[in-house]
Amino acid sequence: MNTKRSAPLIKVRRAYGVVVEGEVLISNEGFSPRYDLDRWTGLISRPGHALEGHNLKDKILITPSAKGGIAAGWAFYDIRYKDIAPRAFVFGVTNPVMVQGAVFAGITITEGTSTPTEKCSPA
Repeated sequence: MNTKRSAPLIKVRRAYGVVVEGEVLISNEGFSPRYDLDRWTGLISRPGHALEGHNLKDKILITPSAKGGIAAGWAFYDIRYKDIAPRAFVFGVTNPVMVQGAVFAGITITEGTSTPTEKCSPA
């Protein structure tokens, strides 16, 4: 009996950090750690966000874009320090501030998926 499971693979153009595996949260809406996230609990807290009520802790967040500037970048370190960070951010498009924040916090970050669900394919 073969019990090997086939896991979805995501191919990206650019990445920083370790290769991770884990539960995935996929949204067709962009993500801002400053406005969409409760940085005390790890819950997506902005009313009406596609992932409202979901917790990022130890998840892999796949979203088409990163939203935010300077405050968003340091928020990554804040959530890592509080032990509520995701395993990785997979963005279709991001910006240098978000990349710097993730690198500083030690969170894997990627860029280069145009539509998150299109880029997930069985291995």
